Parts: sequence; structure tokens; C-alpha cells
Amino acid sequence: MAAGKGEADIVKARTDKREYRRIVLKNSLEALLIRDPDTDKCAATMDVGVGSFSDPEGLEGLAHFLEHMLFYASEKYPLEDSYSKYITEHGGRTNAFTASEHTNYHFDVNTDCFEEALDRFAQFFIKPLMSADATMREIKAVDSENQKNLLSDAWRMNQLQKHLSMEGHPYHKFSTGNLDTLEVRPKARGLDTRLELIKFYKENYSANLMHLVVYAKENLDKIENMVEQKFQDIQNADRSCFRCPGHPCTPEHLQILVRAVPIKEGHKLRIVWPITPEILRYKEGPCRYLGHLIGHEGEGSLFYILKTLGWATGLSAGETDWTLDFSFFKVVIDLTEAGHEHMQDIIGLLFKYIRLLQQSGICKWIFDELSAICETKFHYQDKTPPADYVVNIASNMQIYPPHDWLVGSSLPSMFNPGTIERVLEELSIDNVRIFWESKKFEGHTDKVEPWYETPYSVEKITCSMIQEWVLGAPNENLHLPEANVFIPTDLSLKNAQEVKFPVLLRKSSRSRLWYKPDTRFSTPKAYVKMDFNCPHAGNSPEAEVLTDIFTRLLMDYLNEYAYDAQVAGLYYGINHTDCGFQVTLVGYNHKLRALLETVLEKIARFKVKADRFSVIKEMVTKEYQNVKFQQPYQQAMYYCALILQDHTWPWMEELEVLPHLEAEDLAKFAPVMLSRAFLECYIAGNIESSEAESMVQHVEDVFFSGPNPICQPLFSSQHVTNRVVKLERGMSYFYSAEGLNPNDDNSALVHYIQVHRDDFLLNVKLQLFALIAKQPAFHQLRSVEQLGYITVLLQRNDSGIHGVQFIIQSTVKGPGNIDLRVEAFLKTFESKIYEMTDDEFKNNVNTLIDMKLEKYKNLREESGFYWREIYNGTLKFDRKESEVAALRKLTQKELIDFFNDYIKVGAPQRKSLSVGVYGNLHSSEYTADASEQGPSSVKIDNIFSFRRSQPLYGSFRGVSGHVKL
Repeated sequence: MAAGKGEADIVKARTDKREYRRIVLKNSLEALLIRDPDTDKCAATMDVGVGSFSDPEGLEGLAHFLEHMLFYASEKYPLEDSYSKYITEHGGRTNAFTASEHTNYHFDVNTDCFEEALDRFAQFFIKPLMSADATMREIKAVDSENQKNLLSDAWRMNQLQKHLSMEGHPYHKFSTGNLDTLEVRPKARGLDTRLELIKFYKENYSANLMHLVVYAKENLDKIENMVEQKFQDIQNADRSCFRCPGHPCTPEHLQILVRAVPIKEGHKLRIVWPITPEILRYKEGPCRYLGHLIGHEGEGSLFYILKTLGWATGLSAGETDWTLDFSFFKVVIDLTEAGHEHMQDIIGLLFKYIRLLQQSGICKWIFDELSAICETKFHYQDKTPPADYVVNIASNMQIYPPHDWLVGSSLPSMFNPGTIERVLEELSIDNVRIFWESKKFEGHTDKVEPWYETPYSVEKITCSMIQEWVLGAPNENLHLPEANVFIPTDLSLKNAQEVKFPVLLRKSSRSRLWYKPDTRFSTPKAYVKMDFNCPHAGNSPEAEVLTDIFTRLLMDYLNEYAYDAQVAGLYYGINHTDCGFQVTLVGYNHKLRALLETVLEKIARFKVKADRFSVIKEMVTKEYQNVKFQQPYQQAMYYCALILQDHTWPWMEELEVLPHLEAEDLAKFAPVMLSRAFLECYIAGNIESSEAESMVQHVEDVFFSGPNPICQPLFSSQHVTNRVVKLERGMSYFYSAEGLNPNDDNSALVHYIQVHRDDFLLNVKLQLFALIAKQPAFHQLRSVEQLGYITVLLQRNDSGIHGVQFIIQSTVKGPGNIDLRVEAFLKTFESKIYEMTDDEFKNNVNTLIDMKLEKYKNLREESGFYWREIYNGTLKFDRKESEVAALRKLTQKELIDFFNDYIKVGAPQRKSLSVGVYGNLHSSEYTADASEQGPSSVKIDNIFSFRRSQPLYGSFRGVSGHVKL
């Protein structure tokens, strides 16, 4: 039996019906068992208390490499990739990640095969097989993963901050690893990486450093027996926990101003202080308190002032990169062009705000307000997928005592002004590190960070210099926030009749309201979507851009008022769509109506403020300019969508019109855009039907009533459609483009096979094929052929037009060659389909049925499904039930016929589109591949000429129910 157990003292949410039990096995492995009789998925995670900080000198990335290798095989299950295959074939997913001080492995799977999945998982930590053959292949996978990150500003700036720290400190290390650190350099020193890997595993993967969480349907005694049986053989080397040797920053790394050159357009300030880790006083929440105030966006806040001055477009603040031994407090500010020119004033204002916090004293009312918000959030938290839930808990187990495993640091409850003051004192002038990013520093730096080759320079700054910046900063009215009026006080649940699917509550020529009360989740929350269909919003590149700026300006105007709503757990958004814009509100229902009315009033009374227009225009321009720095696979997916989706505008044209657009253009455009509209509404959750109807009536009154209404109903000819290009049967289309970033070595391919317009029977055939093919595709194209880290087979749904796509990014092969490898895989896969036994077929069908019958975890997830049906116009709310019924009747012969007709290479009905993006390493292949053309293949030279020449599928949207009354 287990060496110890406990179940009574774990703090859990009031709404949480799950059972918990803590056990410690004889080998000192600590585990938390969770019973959820309602779950459709079981999950498990192992958190090992060793991470990249433990990498041996000269073997950077070894911990990360080991994480990759454990997936391959074990003595008990020696077939390569059989663990991933088993999980995928049984409706699950699996993943892992390496952090600084721990490595996490996790999976979820359908409930009926959890025990075998758990046994396969346990073998990672008992007797893994780290074969010589797999070693070299997986070093290449790690290298490909690193190649993907080399041009990412987030990775580059993170490494630069680490680089500018004490060399012997673990924080200084490069954690990902690459071919150089895991193969070339070790070989030069006479080291065998595989032997070093095995040594590292044996020395560090000890049961006493592991924390296991198991989430299952069975009773706790049964789960406990299962865990003991499967995990008791993990060796316990009684290793001590890794601890860092103090803080990584010495005086030479403080009081520095670092100028760095990013990849993307834009300017950023990162102001960082080494501080005492909050974890040591987590119930007192000093960083949460200070992050709340310094990162506040309401009136009088630092961000509000910077925004008013036109200097910043975003600000965040809080603790980062923390361990038990050191931590940092970071403020990140996104700067405008004007803000970049006022860097010293911005730093001055930041220190002025910190001084204000010191002079104001630590306010108990602010702490109490935060504490109340955190308590409501914890007790009314949404249920999340089991795999996500266990990962979060397992990382908490490494740090917190058992009673706080579910809570972590999320419930600050002890007001201790002294603790907050001590951290506030650490946010001082003599303790600061300032990282300033801008492409304007190109050619003005004298150093290069070695791992990502980021150009930078370092300037020492004195206390007196920063004092001068503080004195020279504008005298603005910085002040603490007012009390938050959006904190919900009525958390009662409304009485609602059970409704299985959304009902059409009201319909007029102006709007349609779909409604679904919550009878499943029992939370005081609501979900509101209002989709403004405006035909004038997307009829040209100019209209598209102006609509985008319109929605961003509205969010900008609302920010200082509605920021408190977000803090209190009521989220809102106004987002540009391809045919207008959407208003979304999600969260506690108590104050939702008041927020909605304010949002609608801002839209109805929209006026263009010239100064804010300029800031938003600058921000949008940079976003368009930064499209060229997207990953090549993202570029390939963009071209694929542009080819397939009718009436979409290319970003290049939108970027071209942007410089010529001024505030007056938007002032003229907005009323025209709103002049004709249809509102598609979905309201769900803890809201009564009369409240839902009242909300929509209010919208109609605001926009459609009065002598001069803002909106008129649409003419029947104006209802918006979403039409997709219908590729020709038996044809292969290909489109090639050179990568937009000439410095990116990666190439990418999207190989898309278009199959059918939404139909339950064809849907399930396609889904079953994708389920069966997904893992073999990954194994062959990534694990065996090592084409690239990003290798995936996914279903694709364009407004109800279904297909399947292979997405691969590679430095090893160009798009033309990758395309050949995809077709070669499909040819070898034929035999798998043909040779599948009756039992294998039934198991795959049952797995897919289980996946479809999985219950929604929370209101947001359920509403997301129903909203997609409404937005696409398909309105098949019983989709899951209907597809399960189709699956139950499906025969193996029907699946084979489907494969032979639509998927098989050379099939008469097969319609494929290959989109290749050629990176720097394969630019020479770009012209050669373009000239090769078979009898059934068509090269697309001009996307828009092609689109105009093709037939289109009928639209679901704008057809059903849009009858003029």
C-alpha cells in the first residue's frame, strides 16, 4: 500500500464536485488522485523536478532533448512511437514541455482505455529505450524546433535578458539546444550524446523528485491501486531538489540600458528589476498587488497617462521568471513612434508612479478588493479539459504544501503591508535593467547575443541620470484607481427550463436572436454575441481597413471605463469580421447589461478623434508590415485561405491603401458602413429569456429607431454570404511563393485536399480518415523522415466546405520535395486502410463516437460550438448526435470507397491544392519547381484571376432564415 495518504485538507472551489486524494508511494513518488464521475476524458501528468537549469556545461538543451526522447519507446513497449499512436487512436492527445526547473509530460485519452495508456506512460520513467538510431533523428527535431524560434522576438529578447546575467548561473544558459550543442560540440570533445543522455536520466529522474496527477472516472481506491501497480517500479535515487545559487544579476548587470534590434517593426520597453520571489509570501501577494496597480489601465494610471500623451499602445506589469531563489518584476510597454522619442520621459513617469505608490502607503481596501475578485474567480472557475487541469496542479505540487495544490498563489488573503513595501523598495532606480527594442538601432549596436544573433549594445546608467528623467517627466495627474464598480455581488442562479439546443427567440428584418439558458454548468455567467452584418464593411480593401480601425478605436475609447470589468471577470471585445464587426461579452452576468449598454452607446455615438486615429493607424500599419515576419507555414496557410475564400482582400493591398487613409475618411465611412445592417445575436447562460429579448430590443431601439435611424434593415439582396472556391475534380493545383522574409531559412508546404460541402455522412468519413492517418503521418514525415518540427495533419473547414490538410515546415527539403513526400506517404498509407481488421475499424469508429459525445466543459466552450453553427449559417445544432448516428451505420467498405474516391493519389474525384513557401535555403528550387507541370496539374500564377475563373460552392450564410418580414 501507499506510504501515506490524505484527502481532507485540500482546499477546493465551492462549485467543485470532484474528489481528491494525496498519496505517497513507497518509492517516495507523491501523487494526487482525482475522481470525476462525469468526465469523458481521463488524463495524467508527471512533473519531474529537473529542467534546463540542470543541463551539464557544454550540453545545452540536454533536458529538453531527453523530454523528446522519452516519447519514442520503452522496454515493455519497444515499438517506436507506439505510445503516441495508442493515445491518438483512442481519442487523446499527448505533449510535454521543459521549463527551467521542471519537465512536464501529460496526456488525455478516452475513458475506456485509460489503464493501458497510463501503463505505457509509466514506462517513460521506468525503462525507456533511448536507441542510437532515434537519438540522431530527435537531435534533428530539436534543431528544427530551435530553427523555428530563431526569428521570434519573444525568444530572442528572453535569451538576451538571460545572456546579460552572471555566466556561471543556470539562468544564463541556452535551454532549447540545437545540432551544435547536442551533436557537433560534444563530438569534438569526445562525448557520446546518447551516453550523456542516459547518464542525465539516471542521475536526475528519481521518484522523489516526481509529482504525478491522475484524473479518472473510477473511485479513488481503484485509481490508487492502479497508480501503485504502475508507478512503484520507478527508481528512487533520493536526489535532492535543484536549487539556484542566489540571484543571477550582479551589480554589473544592474543600472543598464540595453538597446536591441528586433526582427519585427515596432518599439518596446522592458523595465526589469530583480526582486524577492513572491512565492515565499504567496498568501500576501505582494507582486499581485503591485502588478495590479502598475499595470492598471483606468483613469489616473500610468498607462492612461502614456496613452493620453500618445506614447504607448499597451502596458503589462507583474512577476516573471520566478523560482524559489530569485525572481524578476517586469513592466513591458509597447511604444508609438512618439513614445520611442520620449523614452526618458516614460521611464521618468514609471518611477513617478512607483513613488506615488510609496507615498500613498499600502491600501487595505485595494488588497481587499483584489482578494475578493480572486476568491470569486476561484470559487466560480470554469471547468477545464482534464489534461490542462492536471498540468496546472502538478506544477503547483512542486512548490506549494498539499492544502494549496489546487489554489496555488491565486488566493491572496493575508494583508501584510510590510511585505508589499519590501518588494516596492526593490523597484528602485539603482536596481533596474532597461531593455529598449527598436529597428532604429540597426547599425548602432556593437554586440551580438550568441544563440539568436540579436544585435545589442549596453550603456551604464547612473541614479542621477534616472533622477533627471524623473524630474524632466511631464507633470501629469497620476493617481490610484477608484473602487471597481464591476465586481459582481449577485451570484444567484436564475430558474431556467432545460433547453437542449439554442432556440430562435425572436426574428425581424433587423435582427435574429438565438437563446440558450444554462442548465448544465450552474455558474452565474453569461455569453453574449452580437454580430453586425454590414455589407459596406468589406466591399474594398479600404473598407476592410477602415472597419478594422473603427473597431480598434472603439476598444480604445472604452478602455479606461471597461478595464475594471475585465479585472472583475467580465470580458468584452469589439472585433472586425469579414463582413462587419462583432460585440462579445463573456463573464459574470450581474453587471453585464450595464457594460453592454455603454458599448452600444459608444458605437452609436462614434466620433473620430484625430489623435487616437493616428496612433491606431500607426499600430495597424506595423501589424501589416510584420506579416512578412510570420512563420513560413503561417504564410502558406494565408495563401491557401486567400485562394479558397471568395471576396477576401490581400494584406499587400490593404497595406498599400493605409498611408492614404485619414481621420476624415473614417468619419465619412462609419455612418455609411452602419447605414445598412442585420444583427445576428446569440445569448446564453445565466440569463432569462425576457432579459435576452430586452437586450436585443435595446439594440434595435438604439440603432434602428427614431426619425433618423443609424441603421436600416438590409435589402434581401444584401445579406452577406461566405462562398468558397470549388476545385475541379481530378485536378492538382499548386501555388508557389518566395518567403516574405529573405533571412528565414525555413520553407513550408500546405497540401490541401478539398472533399465536400457539409454533409453528416461525408463529414464522419473524412473525420475517421483523419483520425486513422494523423499519427502515422506524424511518425513517417517527422519521426522517420525528419522533415521538420512542425508536421501535422488536420481537418479543414472553410464556411462548411470540408477537407484535410498536411502542414509541414522544413529546412531539410523545399516545398516541391515535401509535396512528393506527402504523396508518397498517402500511397503507403493505402495498405493500412485496406488491411485494417474489422476490430481495428470498430475501435476507430468507437473512438470517434466517444470524442463526439464528449460533454462541454463550460459555457464558453458550448457557446463557441453553437455560435460557429450560427455564424457559418449551417445551423446544425444537433451535429454531434447526427454524426454519431451516421458513424454507427458506417461500414469499412464505405470508408475504403471514400478514400479511393477523394483522398487516394490519382483518384478521379480527388481535388488538391499545394501551397509552397520557399525559404532562403530553397530559393534556387523556386523557379525549377514552378516549371514542372503534369497533365492533371494546374499552376496558379495569379490568385485573383484564378479565383474569378472558378465556380463557387453555395453559401450557407445569408440563405437560411434571412427572410424579409
